[in-house]
Amino acid sequence: IITLGSSERVILKFDDLRGTNNNLFYSLEHCDAEWKPSSLTPIDYLESFSEDRITEYRLSFNTYQPYTHYELVLPSSTVIPKISGNYLLKVYEDGDVRKLLLTRRLYVINPRVQVGAQIVQSNKVSERDRRQKINFSIFHAGVNIQNPYQEIRAIVMQNARNDQYKMTAKPLFVRNNELVYSDINTNDFQGGNEFRRFDTRSFRFKTQSTAEIFRDSLFNVKLFADPNWNTLTYTSQFDENGNFYIINQDGNDSDFDGDYGYVHFTLNAAKPDGNGSAYIVGAFNNYQRDESSRMKYDDKNKQFYTTMLLKQGVFDYHYTWATENGVVINDHEFDGSFFETENTYQILVYYRQPGSRFE
Repeated sequence: IITLGSSERVILKFDDLRGTNNNLFYSLEHCDAEWKPSSLTPIDYLESFSEDRITEYRLSFNTYQPYTHYELVLPSSTVIPKISGNYLLKVYEDGDVRKLLLTRRLYVINPRVQVGAQIVQSNKVSERDRRQKINFSIFHAGVNIQNPYQEIRAIVMQNARNDQYKMTAKPLFVRNNELVYSDINTNDFQGGNEFRRFDTRSFRFKTQSTAEIFRDSLFNVKLFADPNWNTLTYTSQFDENGNFYIINQDGNDSDFDGDYGYVHFTLNAAKPDGNGSAYIVGAFNNYQRDESSRMKYDDKNKQFYTTMLLKQGVFDYHYTWATENGVVINDHEFDGSFFETENTYQILVYYRQPGSRFE
């Protein structure tokens, strides 16, 4: 999230494990609150060019896994948003968007209203120990909102997760320069649990979650088996609310000399049913539930297991239960859900001025 017209910058860093210099480009596309492309053309929402080449890159140094490290700073000198809203950042090869490598969501805000919020227990009595409800008000003294039911949409996200959000279009009360969103049935989230975490900042020393470190072609880190946390009791522990940090204590610059290693995960839990799979998700893989994050199941030992290739650092992660196509069945099957869980919430307000073509 960056503020329109400010000196704030966002940095995208990523590695190409092919280890070669490739001709990579990027562009920004303006979207509405639901991430559907808006009806605007690039000249409407960008001050300068619509795309540019990524010129900041460097080959890895002294690593077993070769890679090319790329960096991109936005806004850049050539691609500058000139209106607020949702922007989809695309990175692709050879100036051909059909050769898409990755996408990331960028929020450009223009603070014209104030938001006040509180976290309370759910109004559903049977769920009060497991859920967190967000009540909030929008104070808009500086914006003349004539019809809030058509001009305003608000999104509440949990831990900046794009797969954990709720959209609200109708305020419960409309007051003088204030919109109140406290309906008993809206913005009610599962509290979840604190994230699990592991530390691979060094491949020389084992940490609290590490059972074994060894090397063949690459380093291998075997973690202790995780227990099932879906119990009746909440236990407080420190986490980063799903985030991760690339850090290499064995070198001088984590971006270029941080190495990759195979991280081996094991979850001690019975299979809930035959209709789904366990997945490992977190900000490190953008909470994607696909083949790379799906776990296999050992019916004899009642264990889920998988291996992931990850760069050195500190990682939060979470187990979820979903279909073979990645549709969530129960996000808290293995970690439980508690009102006491410490979460962060983001509230984004989208305003479509009468006659405008964008939010």
